[in-house]
Amino acid sequence: MVDVQTVSIAIASASVVAGVVYYALQLRHQSKIREIDSIIRMSVSYNLSLIEWQQAALKVMNLQFKDYDDFVKKYGSLVAETPTIMAVHTLSNYSEAVGYLLKRKLVSINYVWDVFGPTAILIWEKLKPLIEGLRKGFNSPTIYEPFEYLYNEMKKREQQIAKAK
Repeated sequence: MVDVQTVSIAIASASVVAGVVYYALQLRHQSKIREIDSIIRMSVSYNLSLIEWQQAALKVMNLQFKDYDDFVKKYGSLVAETPTIMAVHTLSNYSEAVGYLLKRKLVSINYVWDVFGPTAILIWEKLKPLIEGLRKGFNSPTIYEPFEYLYNEMKKREQQIAKAK
């Protein structure tokens, strides 16, 4: 026969287990919110709207150049304050920041892929000759390293998706 004390112990134990499960689910939910919050805060800190980002992306993707020297010849130095140069820096600096968050594991590759998809890959591939030129010109091989990290991780994710299909 089951007495009152045994029933109360069972209820208390079940309550503790339910509390632990609830807490674990809340932690998981908070982690997802942190990812979203990181990207949004970064956008705000860069004072960058979605429209501005899209305008910069369109401007950069429509640029025609073969290499760093050809770019400088056609569009000017990367330290000039022209709309074209500002678009290049807008995309590269923002991608740098996303790469930093990804590298530090503050956002997941799945979340970044869902937000940017292959666009981050296209942007890196377009700007790679410029970044290589900057690295060489300033004798600094680590310029835009987190941006390159973002590219490499996005390429891996793209390949995983292709294999899954």
